[in-house]
Amino acid sequence: MSVADLARAYPKPLDQQDGSPLLHPPSPMHRERKPGAMLAEGLRMSPADLPFREPCQRPSPSSSACPSPSPGAPTDGRRFVHQPVMLAEVIELFAPVPDGVVLDATVGAGGHARALLEAFPQLRIVGLDRDAEAVVSATAALASFGPRASVVHARFDESRRVLDGLGVGGLSGALFDLGVSSPQFDTPERGFSYRYDAPLDMRMDRSQRLTAAMVANETSEEQLAHLFREHGETRFARRIAAAVVGARPVTTTGRLAEVVGAAVPAAARRRGHPARRVFQALRAAVNSELEVLPGAVDAAIEELVPGGRIVVISYHSGEDRAVKERLVRAASGGCACPPGLPCVCGAVARVRLLNRGARKPSAQEVAANPRAQSARLRAAEALAPTERRL
Repeated sequence: MSVADLARAYPKPLDQQDGSPLLHPPSPMHRERKPGAMLAEGLRMSPADLPFREPCQRPSPSSSACPSPSPGAPTDGRRFVHQPVMLAEVIELFAPVPDGVVLDATVGAGGHARALLEAFPQLRIVGLDRDAEAVVSATAALASFGPRASVVHARFDESRRVLDGLGVGGLSGALFDLGVSSPQFDTPERGFSYRYDAPLDMRMDRSQRLTAAMVANETSEEQLAHLFREHGETRFARRIAAAVVGARPVTTTGRLAEVVGAAVPAAARRRGHPARRVFQALRAAVNSELEVLPGAVDAAIEELVPGGRIVVISYHSGEDRAVKERLVRAASGGCACPPGLPCVCGAVARVRLLNRGARKPSAQEVAANPRAQSARLRAAEALAPTERRL
């Protein structure tokens, strides 16, 4: 995405993108299914059906097999360390899935992937990440699992191409752990955090051209205000956009945080750092996060075999709204019939929701890992063809 594309990227909030009403309530979870029990309708896959390549492959004619880490990137998997969020809940949710392949669409340091491989010997992992440093670390972290783990340098909306290249058909599960990882936040030169004064970068894939500095300095005031309002949900979006334009060039995280802080009334500054949502908005624009998320969730749902599950952990209300909309739509089949009445429009459900609303981390986890506080988990299970009529 270029700066010129930003004004057209999101004409309205993500939960209203296709204008479809979400009226028909989805089917409830089958309560008789206990964690750890294999689903009778699950499609079994034998190891012979899954010709995996060696870890760290990029099945693309235009790229090499493994990404070259950027300067300073780890080569032994020790620097890129991230504490996986809601790990116990993820393990519980994947316990009943059929034997086969789980797509870890945001593998990061490999924490969730490693736990799944250790807990469930019948599962294999295909891990994706757009960050070359994460790919290097995850490859090292999962190396002991041999052909059961394959790590690929790719964005999660490229999952179908990657799975085709690895000879994988259906999926037993898909996991999305969205947002920025601790190593990305805590590495000043990545430019994700207002806690450090560093170049205004925010690229998850440092091979791409667009940076947060380019968005901040080359986007019109009106477009910036729209970006902050829709994606950062900033109350003072127009005032902040005007301040950023007036302070150009803004090239460092420290300078941006200073400009935003000065533009926000003192009362609002007492409720937390005023730059937090602005940084979220710029990060989303630089990495096209919210643009590709709905399609990636849809694609993962389509790949699930009966009894397969999708689990998504988000950390921002825009992400959570997008995930909720796609899962509810898949559970309702897009039914537009009045609530409480039988469906007569012929909608066909793809999944059942595994919980009403989003699950949150426990108080114990938040105390141990404060960065988990904003996490919201949603999950769904793929239906067998005979279960899909509403």
